[in-house]
Amino acid sequence: MRIKVNKLLYVLLLSLFMAIPLQAAQEFVIEDIRVEGLERITPGTVFNYLPMKVGDTFDDTRSSEAVRALFKTGLFDDVRLERDGSILVFVIKERPAIGSITMTGNEDIDTDDLLENLKQFGFAEGRVFVQSQLDQTEQELERQYYSLGKYAVKIESTVTELDNNRVGIVIDVSEGLAAKIKKINIVGNTVFEEKKLLKQFKLSTPTWLSFYTKNDQYSKQKLSGDLEALRSHYLDSGYLNFNIDSTQVSITPDKKDIYITINISEGEQYTVTDVKLAGDLILPEENLFKLISIGSGELFSRKEVTGSSKRLTERLGEEGYSFANVNSIPDINKDDKTVSITFFVDPSKRVYVRRVNFSGNSKTRDEVLRQEMRQQEAAWISTTQVERGKLRLQRTGYFKDVNVDTPAVPGTTDQVDVNYTVEEAPGGQIGLGLGFSQGQGIILNASISQDNFLGSGKSINFGFNNSSVNTRYQLGYFNPFYTASGIGRGFNAFYRKVDAQDANLAIYETKEFGGSMSFRLPVTENNSIGTEFSYTNTELDLEGSSSSQISNFVALNGDTYDLLKFALSFSHDTRNKRVLPDKGALHSISTEVSLPSFGDSLQFYKIDLKTQWFKDIYKDLVLTLGANIGYGDSYGDTTELPFFENFFAGGPRSVRGFEENTLGPRDSANRPLGGDRRIIANAEVIVPVPFLAEFKKSVRVSGFVDAGNVYGPDEDLEFSDIRYSTGVSAIWVSPFGAVSMSMSLPVNEKPTDEVQNFQFTFGTSF
Repeated sequence: MRIKVNKLLYVLLLSLFMAIPLQAAQEFVIEDIRVEGLERITPGTVFNYLPMKVGDTFDDTRSSEAVRALFKTGLFDDVRLERDGSILVFVIKERPAIGSITMTGNEDIDTDDLLENLKQFGFAEGRVFVQSQLDQTEQELERQYYSLGKYAVKIESTVTELDNNRVGIVIDVSEGLAAKIKKINIVGNTVFEEKKLLKQFKLSTPTWLSFYTKNDQYSKQKLSGDLEALRSHYLDSGYLNFNIDSTQVSITPDKKDIYITINISEGEQYTVTDVKLAGDLILPEENLFKLISIGSGELFSRKEVTGSSKRLTERLGEEGYSFANVNSIPDINKDDKTVSITFFVDPSKRVYVRRVNFSGNSKTRDEVLRQEMRQQEAAWISTTQVERGKLRLQRTGYFKDVNVDTPAVPGTTDQVDVNYTVEEAPGGQIGLGLGFSQGQGIILNASISQDNFLGSGKSINFGFNNSSVNTRYQLGYFNPFYTASGIGRGFNAFYRKVDAQDANLAIYETKEFGGSMSFRLPVTENNSIGTEFSYTNTELDLEGSSSSQISNFVALNGDTYDLLKFALSFSHDTRNKRVLPDKGALHSISTEVSLPSFGDSLQFYKIDLKTQWFKDIYKDLVLTLGANIGYGDSYGDTTELPFFENFFAGGPRSVRGFEENTLGPRDSANRPLGGDRRIIANAEVIVPVPFLAEFKKSVRVSGFVDAGNVYGPDEDLEFSDIRYSTGVSAIWVSPFGAVSMSMSLPVNEKPTDEVQNFQFTFGTSF
């Protein structure tokens, strides 16, 4: 019965609609257009989108076009057309604008970063509010939290109406706890144990360091990197047909635990039978073969093949073929599990440098930068020399950052420009300073220093400091390019007064004034020789409590000396930066001789050997090893090395954990006297600083082990007397000077040693 009633109603309704005549839009000539309902949007904006103007004939087609055009803008919720005589009226309801966006509950992702990301797809204050965009916003936020392993995140949005047709949006985030990796399974491995394979991964199950490394939080990007590391491990071990069949990632219903399963096929191990070169070799074949690190009879290794191709490409780049391409082509024999590798060389055209350009150097003159260049204009390009120029600019210390690119010259196929872009560092300091050092107490200083004076590359400095230990006045000048060949020349004049007792030394005072002239001669790209001629007038002032060793020396040699010294040094420097380097090495040996001269003089010599080495050891960890060996003695009529020229050890810059200058021999007053021999060794592991990645160029944190001591002329060099300490240190190169701190634990201190676990300096030179 119900079905028959429904059919009857349907027929009646259909008849009713057929009886109503359809009202078509009546055609008329538009004499004016009026817009009603606008609040924020101007009428001119609407007119810009209309497909009609005054004088046009309005009909059904134009009506549909107008409505579609306005809806297409996304600015309106409703559009209705009316007619007032010959006036076409648009009655419009605007969509609200986003007046404010407020984020609450987000801790792991900064609000500004979130809003900046949302802005990329149109969701920002001032934009038109569209509900679908808000839904997309919530999905984008969820995606970002999923990338952090927070799969239990909940996002709720509240939209509140504001005045002037605006809305305020509050997005409340409940982050929840990050899901942890419960288990990583590798299925199909028979050659390597799962434990060994998992060592290739950054992802892992929770460890005691996971709070810092976050390696127990799943990330799709990290897993992709780990899978590539797994593939590289097999390919570098000869398993040429290794394959990752599938990867499954599952999460528990409570969204707290993640399980990862990786299915692999290892394949067979392949051996290299032959290595050949083909193509246009350019250079002698025997020279190129020296750059190939894989040979016949060895296991196939993708790492060695890729490295060989890279070295061949770089070698061709040194000859001007910067667009050279070297492809490794394997010929696989599946029957006997061997592979023959052919390196096909395509040198392309030889490329010449049209110009070497610099940008970003608003203060430093172009010629200062050009002095550091090794790549010449109008010569063929050498990629090694281009990179050498970048490294030399970094070593000057004038720039925070240096980048280089080699774009092709438009309209040519064999020319490039070399463009260096620099970011200048502060060139110097002018002003007053206040510092503190545990060894020197409060330090007052004023200085005018400029490493790049007026952008000329020359350095000048004038300054004084006044502490309980040291009163010092100095004026210095150095020109690193005194000659076009790179010989540097400098001058220095000084006056200083030192109270040794306040520096943890024996009881005496010295007053010194003098000056020096120095030269620096480059020998090779990384080697240089330094010479210095200096004159120093030294006056000793003893107190009644001075030790017998000091009194006896003065009785034999007097208390005033005119010292004419000659110093010669050699250094080998491959560091990537002058301040806080993390690659390369610095080795130097210097000798200083007091020459026989007029008046009262002392005759002695000193030799000082220093070395420091930096190396990446694992991921972002850098190992640095250092050593310092010093030796001094007298000659001629002088019976011993003057005590004020002795070597010292202990303190922030030698063996941390022991008070400054206190290690080694002591005088009859039980005060540190220093010695004529010094041995210092340091080992540090530099670690990345959490949450301070943007400050890595000025902040350094490391764990260290120090060892060393000083020996007197009547002491045997016994390694059992070496003092050891271990701890952590931090250095911040601030705009006001270097701040260094260390917390140390001496390992084998003696009862007579002066221990100082926490040490720091601030405001002194670095």
